[in-house]
Amino acid sequence: MIIEKPGKVTERILMLGRRESCVYLLEGKEEHVLLGGGMVHIIPDVIEQLNALDIDEEKIKRIIILHAHFDHCGIVPFFKKRWPGAKVTASLRARELLSTPKVVETIKFLNQVLLAEYGLEDKIKDLGMESYNIDVEEVVAEGDAFSCGDLSLEVIDVPGHSSCSMAVYVPREKAMFASDAGGIPFGDKIFTAANSNFDKYQQSLKKMAGYEIDVFLAEHFGARTGDDARNYLHRSIDSAKDTRKILEESYRRTGNVEKSTEEITVRFMKEVPDGFMSQDLFALVIGQMMNYIAKQM
Repeated sequence: MIIEKPGKVTERILMLGRRESCVYLLEGKEEHVLLGGGMVHIIPDVIEQLNALDIDEEKIKRIIILHAHFDHCGIVPFFKKRWPGAKVTASLRARELLSTPKVVETIKFLNQVLLAEYGLEDKIKDLGMESYNIDVEEVVAEGDAFSCGDLSLEVIDVPGHSSCSMAVYVPREKAMFASDAGGIPFGDKIFTAANSNFDKYQQSLKKMAGYEIDVFLAEHFGARTGDDARNYLHRSIDSAKDTRKILEESYRRTGNVEKSTEEITVRFMKEVPDGFMSQDLFALVIGQMMNYIAKQM
């Protein structure tokens, strides 16, 4: 099953936010964890959803950032202020990036662009969003495990989409929280998001596919359960192979990164859902992948 509307994914996992930018609340018996940091414009939605679902926010003890891109940590400063007892958790590389003023300024700028597009600048300001600074209080890495009440969470290093990407696996739920490291689902297709390192991205897909998965949680366009979850990473592996061939063929023909980036951007933009990403940002992602492929060739 494909779940794109906020609400229950399983009895223990809630999807919050919006279809294009979603985060997840994992409910342990004594405490909860928020996984994913979303885009800033979903803050009013998340507040409304937490109220509608009658969530005891005092039970939220961790906010886990799965990677430090602007669209995956935009809501963290607001909710850290709202939940001072919640520990912000991420990889070491994510903490290094989020401690860099230039990165923080980029996160702020891109999220403010989104607020302007949605006409939410005043509403977010009224809610008390004062800063985009994020202090990562807990660093985790491959093999680390921690608890969420009666649930255990396992950390998996999955670089490739970004240098700081990690996934979280919950054995009891057979749930994989992969963020963009597993690819981005566009309806019945999966966009390969090997922004940082294509080889590592493909290796990370294979690593995650080795787990027993009944629930797959992406941070764009929702969750998958049942056969859709079990097949997702295998389909993403195939998509990555196909995408790599397309990039290689284009560069072999043009011999020019810029020309191939433009060509592939136009081709792939036809599949991008409305309201997800501007063509300029999408071209940036394609350009990052193309640069890597060109160097390998």
